[in-house]
Amino acid sequence: MIAIEVKDMTCGHCVSTITKALKATDKDAKIHIDLARHRVQIESATADAEELADAIKEAGYTPVAVQGVTQPVAVKPAGSCCGCR
Repeated sequence: MIAIEVKDMTCGHCVSTITKALKATDKDAKIHIDLARHRVQIESATADAEELADAIKEAGYTPVAVQGVTQPVAVKPAGSCCGCR
């Protein structure tokens, strides 16, 4: 499990953009996002942490690796600051 903190992920649109960027890197990745904690967790068989962080950077965000995470975060529906769902 790769855990990344993305402090500038603030709404549902951000979640969608990051998910699309990660899926473009590994279409089979399992992605768990906790918007409230600004946390993205990825299970990938083909991409490493650097490749996934680079995908998030290319999408316009600032990823920071998180150490010591083994369980996926619970995915909760999130509202959006910009009206996107």
